Amino acid sequence: MSKIYVGAAYYPELWEESEVERDIARCKQLGVNTLRIGEFAWSTMEPKEGEFHFEKFARVLDKLYGAGISVIFCTPTCTPPRWLFHKYEETRAVTPLGERTKISSRCHPCKTSPVMREKNRRIVEEEAKALAGHPAIIGWQIDNEFFPYGDGCYCPQCKRAFRDHLKARYGDIAALNRAWGMARWSLDYDNFDEIEPPYPGEWRHPSLRTAWWHFQSGQIFSYCKEQADILHRYGCKNVGTDMMQTPLLDYYKINESLDVVQYNHYNPQEELPRTTFDHDFMRCVKDKPYWVTETQVGWNGSTFAEFGYRSTGNCYANTWLPIARGAEMNLYWLFRAHPAGHELAHGALLTTAGRPYRVSEEVARASEELQRAAEFLQGSFVRSDIALHYSNTAAVNFENAPILKNFDYRAEVADGVHAAFRHYNVDVIDTPHALEGYKVLLSPFLTTADENGLKERVIAWVKEGGTWIVGPMTDVMDANASKYTHAPYSFLEELAGVYVKYQKPVANDVFTAEWEDGTPFGAAKTYDAFEAQEGTEVLARYRGEFEGLAAATCRRVGKGKVILLGTLPSPQSLRRLAGLAPVLEGSENLVLTRRTGAHSGVIAVEVCGKAGYVQLDKTCYDVLGERTLTGRVEIAPFGVLVLENA
Repeated sequence: MSKIYVGAAYYPELWEESEVERDIARCKQLGVNTLRIGEFAWSTMEPKEGEFHFEKFARVLDKLYGAGISVIFCTPTCTPPRWLFHKYEETRAVTPLGERTKISSRCHPCKTSPVMREKNRRIVEEEAKALAGHPAIIGWQIDNEFFPYGDGCYCPQCKRAFRDHLKARYGDIAALNRAWGMARWSLDYDNFDEIEPPYPGEWRHPSLRTAWWHFQSGQIFSYCKEQADILHRYGCKNVGTDMMQTPLLDYYKINESLDVVQYNHYNPQEELPRTTFDHDFMRCVKDKPYWVTETQVGWNGSTFAEFGYRSTGNCYANTWLPIARGAEMNLYWLFRAHPAGHELAHGALLTTAGRPYRVSEEVARASEELQRAAEFLQGSFVRSDIALHYSNTAAVNFENAPILKNFDYRAEVADGVHAAFRHYNVDVIDTPHALEGYKVLLSPFLTTADENGLKERVIAWVKEGGTWIVGPMTDVMDANASKYTHAPYSFLEELAGVYVKYQKPVANDVFTAEWEDGTPFGAAKTYDAFEAQEGTEVLARYRGEFEGLAAATCRRVGKGKVILLGTLPSPQSLRRLAGLAPVLEGSENLVLTRRTGAHSGVIAVEVCGKAGYVQLDKTCYDVLGERTLTGRVEIAPFGVLVLENA
């Protein structure tokens, strides 16, 4: 971690240049050392086709650099200008109803259109020619919040490209029909030209929907990579793309061509604890410090405000939490509230008139403290013994075939599993991620476990001493969102040494389970009941309808063990299964993060808005309070403690 960056999105194209000097002074007052510029400014950069103007941005960059303020500069490809859409109609995405998208806000472009691609390359290259190498620029953002909005584009070009994608994947139509089970209802395709995308309102086949989603995502990946390649060619560093936290778009794939993970998140106050899950995921995509490029200061909004009241200190804690978990940047949206337009009522660091809010003072306080703790933060990092799987493939499968009614994959992994380890360091990883260095791996709701070489890698890792806590609802589908025919799982039944006697994917409160010693185990969401084979230990059993059958088992494999879950246990049981000590003891409303390196210690952040405590196991130096602490230490609502080992 080279520096701690705190700041916001800034739109100089909306303001008179005379305001820039005033805003620089406001940045200094608030401790803002970074601004993000240019993401929606295509019409300012190219007001007419082939007529490029970057002079205003260059002047702004000069002023910011002179004031010691760093800049992330953005490519404006999320919002092409009206002249482009009017002249080249094919660049506008088509809705499932066959209508060209109306030019009304943003995210209009078709990602397949060759003309759109060419225009993107041109504006990015001209931007790089004009501004690459400016000393104010520390990084680049491509486009804005990539996602297949509205299930993607349904234009003729996208349909043809989709069919070509399927042909390349399956080879012949018979193979596709077999993989998708199209003989049911006599739906077999005769050729690839018959295949239409899934349309809203139809009973859409999960395999078709899954394939369409992966195709549209693939168009986004190449759309992004084209721009990254241009920026890299001009020597641009720290190239990334800001994305909302959703596993439906593969973070690992899109970041293959990028340098730094950029992440936007907006949550109401009560969801602050859950954001820890997102930070633990972002940190691991490239195993390096990541950037929070957008989060809310106070309230969210469009033409009206929403997401409710934030208690004093919530914004302060939201500034500290990502830095504690491994980020090196936290930027707010936005610096100064817009004077007009779609997001008129969105909160900001400053009002439209340039006056601060109460939350502005919290950002200023956090920024000052982050600089005061910079030596500790820059000299330490987050290392975890526990990894938790969170899979793009599983997310897409559950989106198209949820199995459980109203099943929310992200919520179940975050709230049902990750939240149990609030006092632990946890790496949240997708299946391509390496397993070396972990002691415990949790893989709940991982529909497809036999991908990216995971089956072979995880077995080898277990044999070397790892503990794999796997299930429930893991290894139950392939990448086509189809079930296996030879067994309930592709390989887990054999590896775990069980016979799956019953499966009930019906969430209710009827089923209960107990550890073998009679203490409550917990049972939720789904219920696979096992008969343990020779050499497999029963850890917990069902009570009631599945009386006596195993709800959790353990089997030794080499030096390690495989713990198979048929149901979701309680948080206490999950921690017992993991068998590792927490960072420290403390109240449940704290997120505790152990930092190691040249400096070492613990950062405690209170995330629920109530007083808490942490029990120190050694003498520590309170970096922010500049005092030595031992024993039980109280922490205020939304308070932060940076505790360096003495």
